[in-house]
Amino acid sequence: MASNALGRVYADGETIVTQGEAGDCMFTLQEGRLEVLVTLPGRPPKRVAVMEKGAIFGEMAIFEREVRSATVRALGEARVLTIDKKNFLRRIQEDPTLAFTLVKMMSQRIRHLTLGVGERRVGPQGPRTDGPERRRL
Repeated sequence: MASNALGRVYADGETIVTQGEAGDCMFTLQEGRLEVLVTLPGRPPKRVAVMEKGAIFGEMAIFEREVRSATVRALGEARVLTIDKKNFLRRIQEDPTLAFTLVKMMSQRIRHLTLGVGERRVGPQGPRTDGPERRRL
């Protein structure tokens, strides 16, 4: 691992953030690839996404005082820039289009998650019949 003003370099498999830990900063992937893992109780970690250069993650920690919702690890060597809340707010004042870009990215994530939930509820065989909709019938 190496660190400088341009970001920190993570080795293959090295963890950037861990699900469940408190966070107070966000990150930008400058080079390389990262995997996003989610662990549900009693189950092994599951890869839910792979991020490429330019991805932003951990931004929820800037807005909320919640713990990290996923673990992020390097897939090969990766350079990651850490942005704390103070620097984030300063950058937004300097360039308000950054706020728009971040909101746009978060909107795309919500849309992706919504589609994923819809696909799980419908499934390849059609709508589920054991959910709340069925019970209401």
